[in-house]
Amino acid sequence: MDNFRFSTLEYKRPDLDAYRAKLKDWKAAIEHAESYEALRTLLLEMDRENCELSTQYSIANIRHTLNTRDEFYETEVAYLDDTLPTLGGEEVALSEAIASSPFRPDIEKEFGKQYFVSMDLQKKLFCEANIPLRQQESRLTNEYQKIMATAEIPFDGKTLNLYGVQKYFEHPDRAMRAAAVRAYAKFYEDNEPRLEEIWDELIRIRNQMGKNLGYENYIPVGYLEQSRTDYGEKEVASFREQVRMFLVPLCQKLYDAQAKRLGIDHVMWYDEKMVFPDGNAEPAGDDAFMVKTAQKMYHEISPETGEFIDFMIDHELMDLQNKPGKASTGYMTSLPSLKAPFVFSCFNHTIFDMQVLTHELGHAFAGYMAMRSQPISDYYSESTDIAEIHSMSMEQFAYPYAEWFFGDQADKFRFAHLQEALTFVPFGVAVDEFQHICYAHPELTPKERTYQWHLLEEKYMPWRKYESDPFLERGGYWYHKLHIYLYPFYYINYTLTTMGAMEFKKKYAEDKAAAWQDYLKLCKTGGSRSYLETLRYANLANPFDAGSVERACGYAEELLIKQIAEQEQKA
Repeated sequence: MDNFRFSTLEYKRPDLDAYRAKLKDWKAAIEHAESYEALRTLLLEMDRENCELSTQYSIANIRHTLNTRDEFYETEVAYLDDTLPTLGGEEVALSEAIASSPFRPDIEKEFGKQYFVSMDLQKKLFCEANIPLRQQESRLTNEYQKIMATAEIPFDGKTLNLYGVQKYFEHPDRAMRAAAVRAYAKFYEDNEPRLEEIWDELIRIRNQMGKNLGYENYIPVGYLEQSRTDYGEKEVASFREQVRMFLVPLCQKLYDAQAKRLGIDHVMWYDEKMVFPDGNAEPAGDDAFMVKTAQKMYHEISPETGEFIDFMIDHELMDLQNKPGKASTGYMTSLPSLKAPFVFSCFNHTIFDMQVLTHELGHAFAGYMAMRSQPISDYYSESTDIAEIHSMSMEQFAYPYAEWFFGDQADKFRFAHLQEALTFVPFGVAVDEFQHICYAHPELTPKERTYQWHLLEEKYMPWRKYESDPFLERGGYWYHKLHIYLYPFYYINYTLTTMGAMEFKKKYAEDKAAAWQDYLKLCKTGGSRSYLETLRYANLANPFDAGSVERACGYAEELLIKQIAEQEQKA
């Protein structure tokens, strides 16, 4: 199906009763397979069917997020989210049949040991009692997403969604920025009673899932769901501490320099996005210009990225314009039966648009390469702690082409983007620690949890000041981070992978060809190796080793400090 376009792809509700029967038939056939060849044929048939099911699920989800008011796809997503967890028992039974096959050594020889690692994870995560809890979890996370997607914020004589109002966070008029931030925060404050209830319920449900699987709470389950097989809570805590010791003081320096540049005493929260007194870099053209320029850039970076971007454009695999009713998010997902990634976002004519065209397309490029390099769909996507290296590194690889997107404001873009890559990390580890606190202490009241966020801001973001906004001052900022609700324990991945991206940045500056080859290896290997094995394979350091944060970020620190000195000399 080479000439498809996403807009004309047919969605057909998967027949999950028929699929359940197939799972049972496959299990019986695997138990009776008389040769590896017969078993292998079955495994590949199962893989094709799984790809088709995943593709239909993705089409429904994408179309639902494109227009959250479309009742047809809202109903389809609700049906799939409710019904798919009920297949868990048959899926685990099938996995066990494969794992105990006499031909297991042949499977490992052809597909590698990771094939059974992911199967083992699936088995550890399944229990019948959790099916209704997963269904409730889906309903609650869909409700949270809908509250965010349908936000209507009256501001500046317009009705804006969450992305629309964020555009004003970079407004040159300080009073306008402060008012925009207030309007943004007021949306969360107005919705706080329901957001508290949803979060309270999610903690209860997820902790119950953990208990049903034999754990004290949800935390070990959250780690398993993120496919963390070669590190745990202790390593993550030590990484957070490295961030506190090295990056927090550096970020304080960066914000002090920013206050000096802006001619103010202190960078308030509503000033944080305002990196330059005469305004931040803005794209030099509209949405279509940005996509066309990205196409030119990807042709310049490498033959592989050139082929990839043409594929994305020819098959309508990107939807980037901000429209009413569109979900307030950005993501990359896959249509595995078509070996096609899909990128979704909401442009807002700031440097964020450039991040979409590099970050989400970095994910998509990795998916595109893995789908063409790996023999089975289990390996089309990598573990989540690796995934963000692809995206964040692609953001760095785009720096030489910034002039094409921003004209004479390219240096401003590079500086602001690199500063944000580092100042983001303390926030990222705070999000992670917040989740650990909430699941480990379910006895906390909603207001006590929010106060814990306030304490984490003092620990990891001591520069953060809100100026007479009682809601944000008591910790209300955390509500906006949808990952806390939707993707438990995912967020630390952004910070771990920032280390890999900063390593790639330095390598790319020193030896572009060698860095690109390592990056290609990373993309092509998909999920066929564990986290630490993948890092070694791509010649990247282990972020849990002592001193690793300082080593990874040292080059970026040098660049920023040097540029700050130059800016201050000119001033």
